[in-house]
Amino acid sequence: MRGAGTFAGIPRWVAVVAAVGALFVLLPLVAMIARVDWSQFIALITSESSRAALWLSLRTSIAATLLCVVFGVPMALVLARTRFRGQQLLRALVLLPLVLPPVVGGLALLYTFGRRGLLGSTLQTLGIDIAFSTTAVVLAQTFVALPFLVLSLEGALRTVGTRFEAIGATLGARPTTVLRRITIPLVLPALLSGAVLSFARALGEFGATLTFAGSLQGTTRTLPLEIYLQREVDPDAAVALSLVLIVVAVIVVGVAHRAGGTTSFTQGLRR
Repeated sequence: MRGAGTFAGIPRWVAVVAAVGALFVLLPLVAMIARVDWSQFIALITSESSRAALWLSLRTSIAATLLCVVFGVPMALVLARTRFRGQQLLRALVLLPLVLPPVVGGLALLYTFGRRGLLGSTLQTLGIDIAFSTTAVVLAQTFVALPFLVLSLEGALRTVGTRFEAIGATLGARPTTVLRRITIPLVLPALLSGAVLSFARALGEFGATLTFAGSLQGTTRTLPLEIYLQREVDPDAAVALSLVLIVVAVIVVGVAHRAGGTTSFTQGLRR
């Protein structure tokens, strides 16, 4: 029986390179933790501006995650369960925010929903002004986070296949019933994992938010923007708030990994 510290089938040099890579990620985090002024930590993260930024980030990230679920589930279903001309191009465009610089995404949103944008002028005549508002923050976060849910869910849908859905259809279930009673339960762990990752991406969004929504305290200044501003005037506050984001990110990654593990486990049972 192999011990917990053995490397089955993996050359030792691979483990050494992996350790160097892990240190590359961990050392900056350790350096940041060592920089925290623990005597003032609570005061730094509970200041009025910090609390406002954190509360705004949580509210907008939750709203963005809900929008990702509302739009992402149908998009993943269409990409995974249908075949049509231009599908690969559509998939590439849907996943484009994954590789697009956030500032470019912010500019695209500004030229779409801004006062002189493609839709912004029409919306303004209706009394709806989106740019530089809390709504703009939610839209920016949704724009960058949506691909995470679509990618996670589409992969899960392709993995589970259509066997159970076909059985439900042959038994007379309507498509909506099949979706609600069979498809969604089958990929629920992947849906939860994708939603958690979308929430994390929305919570950490900076570039698109700054470009499209600006930085107005209590309205559009999320926690990443507050950290950026505090970096110049109060580095200790910036480090303390960064640590808060790191803790949230670790929790989110742990939850997403656990959900992903559940997905693998349930898929293994179905085989």
